[in-house]
Amino acid sequence: MEAKDLKKNLSIRNMILILFISSILVAVGGIGIIIFTNWFGSVQEMTEFMAVHMNEHIYNQVHSFLHTPEHMNDMYRHVIMNHIIDLSVPQERNRFFAGSLNVHSEEVYSFVYSNENGDYYGARRSESGGTEVIIADAETKDEAWYYSVNEDLTVKEVARRVKRNDPRKQEWYITGKNADGPVFASVYTHSLMKELCLPYVQPVRREDGSFEGVLSVHVLLSSIDTFLDESAMEYKGYAVLLDKDTMGIIAKSEGTDFDVVNVYEKYISGGKPNFQYLIDSGNLFVNVKELPIGKSTWVVLTAIPETHLMGPLAKNVRITLLLAAAALLLAIVVSSLISDRFLKSISHLLHVSESFAKGDLTKRVSIIRNDEIGRISQSFNRVADTMQNIIDNLEATVKVRTKELNEIAESMKENKERLQLILDSTEEGIYGNDLEGNCTFCNVSCLRILGYRSQEDLLGKNMHLLIHYKKPDGTPYPIEECKIMASMKYKAGTYSDDEVFIRADGTPVKVEYRSHPQIKDGKVVGAVITFSDITQRKEKEAEIEYLIKHDTLTGLYNRNSLQEHLKALDHKDNLPLSVIFADINGLKMTNDIFGHTAGDALIRKSSEILIHSCRKRDVIARVGGDEFIILLPNTRYENAQTVVGRIRERFKTARIEAVKCSISLGVETKTDEKQSVEEIIASAENAMYKDKSMNRKETGTVMINTIIETLHAKSKKEKEHSENVSRLCEKVGEALELSDTEIGRLSRAGYLHDIGKITMDGSILSDWKAKSEDSEEMTRHSIVGYRILNLFDETVDLAEAVYYHHERWDGKGYPEGIKGFAIPLISRIISIVETYDRIANRNKGNAEGREKALRVIREGRGTRFDPEIAEVFLKIVS
Repeated sequence: MEAKDLKKNLSIRNMILILFISSILVAVGGIGIIIFTNWFGSVQEMTEFMAVHMNEHIYNQVHSFLHTPEHMNDMYRHVIMNHIIDLSVPQERNRFFAGSLNVHSEEVYSFVYSNENGDYYGARRSESGGTEVIIADAETKDEAWYYSVNEDLTVKEVARRVKRNDPRKQEWYITGKNADGPVFASVYTHSLMKELCLPYVQPVRREDGSFEGVLSVHVLLSSIDTFLDESAMEYKGYAVLLDKDTMGIIAKSEGTDFDVVNVYEKYISGGKPNFQYLIDSGNLFVNVKELPIGKSTWVVLTAIPETHLMGPLAKNVRITLLLAAAALLLAIVVSSLISDRFLKSISHLLHVSESFAKGDLTKRVSIIRNDEIGRISQSFNRVADTMQNIIDNLEATVKVRTKELNEIAESMKENKERLQLILDSTEEGIYGNDLEGNCTFCNVSCLRILGYRSQEDLLGKNMHLLIHYKKPDGTPYPIEECKIMASMKYKAGTYSDDEVFIRADGTPVKVEYRSHPQIKDGKVVGAVITFSDITQRKEKEAEIEYLIKHDTLTGLYNRNSLQEHLKALDHKDNLPLSVIFADINGLKMTNDIFGHTAGDALIRKSSEILIHSCRKRDVIARVGGDEFIILLPNTRYENAQTVVGRIRERFKTARIEAVKCSISLGVETKTDEKQSVEEIIASAENAMYKDKSMNRKETGTVMINTIIETLHAKSKKEKEHSENVSRLCEKVGEALELSDTEIGRLSRAGYLHDIGKITMDGSILSDWKAKSEDSEEMTRHSIVGYRILNLFDETVDLAEAVYYHHERWDGKGYPEGIKGFAIPLISRIISIVETYDRIANRNKGNAEGREKALRVIREGRGTRFDPEIAEVFLKIVS
């Protein structure tokens, strides 16, 4: 009988072992297949996304890189064509080219104008990072001379002489000559820098339309290599920039050794920007995007190896499989050993239990080992002993059981209190619902967040009708739509962070909640809801969202937000769609002279005028330091011009510090759905630059007059001083038999010589004795005046004279300490005249004061003043 039972138990053991192993294999294998399949798919999607993201990043950087030469060429072509700069005057020409190059980014290598005679002038960046002026004309013969440049943009000595190349034979010159407008020419290798260079050229024509020359901006492409290396290194991938027409590589990241042309041909044949390409080292995820460059097209090609993310994943999969197989094998061995060990004890236990079932309470199980089976056997024996005792003494047993039940009840009470304590210790609010939605329990945080005093205020009441009956916008929230009630209905947890609960005082509170159904014996009996007050978090998120889309200085939309509005408004329902491009005049001068606080105020004032001049539905964005774009949906061109008129009218009366606010505006309108909104914006920008160029002289005159009027309004003495110095300078010029042109220039310089005092406090200006002539405030005014006058075409010829008018004949003056004839003639004249007038008027302008002033002039001959001019002046005054 025992042998038969043992055999039966062995069969049962084997069946259990087989079922155990099979279930493990099925569970582990099924879950592993699902997980690893999802992993591999996700890795491929992520790798493809990374390739697209890297391509988009590089595309935007290259596009931004190429905008600089376009902007620079378009800006200065008007200066040359309108003869604002006289190229026949070396000093004026050199300053123009050197200054133009200095204010633009280092990617610009050179800025050159070449004419039909084969002469060319310009500026370039030297190998040391400085600026050099280029001259190649009849004077330099068959050479090109490179001059180093001083800080004031005047040329020093010749730094380099090279063999002269005829620009008319260069491909970029021919391209510019034959072009109708600005265009990128073909990439070429620069003969001096030995690097690839991209020229942006456009023809310069006379008023009769005849060809005069080519204006060109040349940018080095070496910086693109660096950027491609940095972008590719981040993803351990490759980046290539090639010319679509020639299939030549313009730039590529380090380590790019696969056949780029073959990859691009696959893109052409497939027609899809995203595809996979197999090379010797593995599979590549490739993204291709074309970038129009004038008449050419560049191709941005990025590739990320599949192994970038797939390699570590495959390694982890292999390790996981090996560990799973080892664990499975170990489980089989351990299960077999355990089943064999316990089989004997189980057989004996079964034999005794069968006797026990038949009513024989005398037999007991032998304890072989003190393990689980041994403890079960001990428990079985105790049960047998207990039952025997019960039979022997039933009344005593009932008393014992009653005591145990009381202890269990007390324990349950303690557990309930302990559970409530745990609930009340959490920061989150927690409450329970029954199937009808009535509250079954709640914690202290729930009462605190909702503003109730005690649990009795909530228990037994319908929580939806009490705290969840409104939506965030205040409209009713039907119980049929309630997610909490739905979680019980569909036996699934739910989550929300965009709803509100209503406090006891009727005010809403923004909450984040989770609802989980309570399931007992397979049936839903209620739900547990946990929630938190996220009002502050939502406010912070809203603040961050605002900062992402708006300019912090003005509160207007920023460039990123403008792109979103462009996509939304570029629709036929919004036609005609007008665009206004605006650029503040004089911002750089305001920053340089009055500080960035004044510059910020000018920007804010300009934005306020734009807001008050437009409709609420119009989109106004600050897209640069001094640039704004306005989108006017459903607005015809003539109506947009009316808006421009309102803007100009408001700017006429606006002032910041001593700067009269001014702005250049351009308008263009999209009337056809097929028109590109980017081209419309570009046309509006060109119109703005045309407006800026046409009104440049008038704008400069108004700004200069506003500054000098503000200065004279601060101090009547300064106005009288300016008029007196101008009049006396004119007389000295006549006495020195200067030309009418030089006399006019001398008179203007005399009137504006103290314009730099605009930054000084009015109290100092009113009291000439308050500050000594050598004080820091006084010495700065000639430098400030130089900066102001140097910003405007009509006063740039006066800047140097104003800068040096406090220099001394013996070299002890300021700001440079130069002496003798190194001081410009006009500066020497102003120095004498303004000293005389200042001393005379400081002494009330009477005869005694004038005599004192003349004595200073006499004593300063040969030390402080030019002795010859001083003699002439003394004769004039006498």
